[in-house]
Amino acid sequence: MPERTPAGLFEGTLVRWGDPGYDRARADAVWNGLTPERFPEVILQGAAERDIPLALAWARAQGLRVSTRSGGHNWSGSQLRDGGLLIDLSRLRHCCVDPVSVTAEVGPAVTGTDLVEALAPHDLAFPVGHCPSVAMGGFLLSGGLGWNSRAWGPACADVLEIRAVTADGRTVICNETENADLFWAARGAGPGFFAVVTGFRLGLHPHPAAIMTTGLTFPLADVERVTGWAVRTARDLPSNVETALVLAASGEATATAPPGPRITVGATAFAATRDEALAALEPLGARPFAGQALSRQLPEPTSFASLHDGAARAWPSAHRYAADTLWSAESYETLMTRVAGVLARAPSGKSLVLAPVQPVSPDPELLRNMAFSAPGESYLTCYAVWDDPAADEANTGWLRETMATADPSGRGGHYIAEADLEADADRARRSYAAADWVRLQELKLKWDPDDVFHSYLAPMPWGARLGCP
Repeated sequence: MPERTPAGLFEGTLVRWGDPGYDRARADAVWNGLTPERFPEVILQGAAERDIPLALAWARAQGLRVSTRSGGHNWSGSQLRDGGLLIDLSRLRHCCVDPVSVTAEVGPAVTGTDLVEALAPHDLAFPVGHCPSVAMGGFLLSGGLGWNSRAWGPACADVLEIRAVTADGRTVICNETENADLFWAARGAGPGFFAVVTGFRLGLHPHPAAIMTTGLTFPLADVERVTGWAVRTARDLPSNVETALVLAASGEATATAPPGPRITVGATAFAATRDEALAALEPLGARPFAGQALSRQLPEPTSFASLHDGAARAWPSAHRYAADTLWSAESYETLMTRVAGVLARAPSGKSLVLAPVQPVSPDPELLRNMAFSAPGESYLTCYAVWDDPAADEANTGWLRETMATADPSGRGGHYIAEADLEADADRARRSYAAADWVRLQELKLKWDPDDVFHSYLAPMPWGARLGCP
């Protein structure tokens, strides 16, 4: 058991396993209603940046390994580790916008909603996460597949500088010229990052003057035909159009089809004018496909706030989630046709498969100097979504069956932010290009030689799971 900390050492709140408030602090560290059965020895809810180097010094003195949490959106709950110290950064929500330099200084716990609201008065924008409550810390460290990333690139491409506390307690500034190797790792290493980021300096974009969205829904039986058409069409659209296919486990009845699974093609244009947005979306309304849809949402104006509202309905709070991702060399038609049959057997009607077409810009300049990479031509994410604890096993089993069906060879890549890291020991490695994975291991040894920070979550050995030595 770690020694008691000296009174007044931290501005924040420190709770231990068994203390009043521990269960609440542990549950609050995970946005997912499915809280992993892993128990940190101590949780520090940091109140200020000065708490972080003090916490690391104390953890080293007590022999505690360290994990961190910004918003808790990691589906696998990587921030919860048995034993050790969890540093909860959720109170570090400073946000300062400088319209003159077109930059913003943000804390790790600033959410997409926070940043959108702060930027709006200055007519500026940033590729924030699709879910409104995703915090900048984990999002940016993992690369950040956000809104309009097909044009703007991964969100980490707009990280100009970070402020971080290293394993030895030093506060360092990292950018392309100062501590450049740690800066490279911070743009993509995700939950395996080996320092604590307390601040980001972001480059911003002019706010699109017109944002418009449209969508068409078809029966699941048409999945292969619709996917082929949608992907061909989407690849020819301007880069400022974000297109995604959604396989939904349930859909409402229409005049021509009973209720049941659906495939929806949705697109959003981020344009300079309304006419430009309408022209960009026009190919998705072309016949014969538009005329064969069960339902169609005509192009209509929207906003980042409204897009966030829609995402919040698709991924509601107070639910239980399991998720996994796949980057693949195979076509979207192949992947979506494979998973369609499994989707129809989903235990929960709220579950879905999301397949963005070109979810990140292929421009090599926007992918420069970062650990993040997109190791595949096609990309999908599967979400099991349910609310009954008695259905945990059925839904997590369905998720893994779906992903095994999508990637029967097991050789596909993953996106570290949403990978099912406990599915197999290779998930983290397959989230990176081979050379980048090697470099990450080398930098971990350089910056954290004493292994203070937990690395990537991995499957637990059965003996350990059962409490055996």
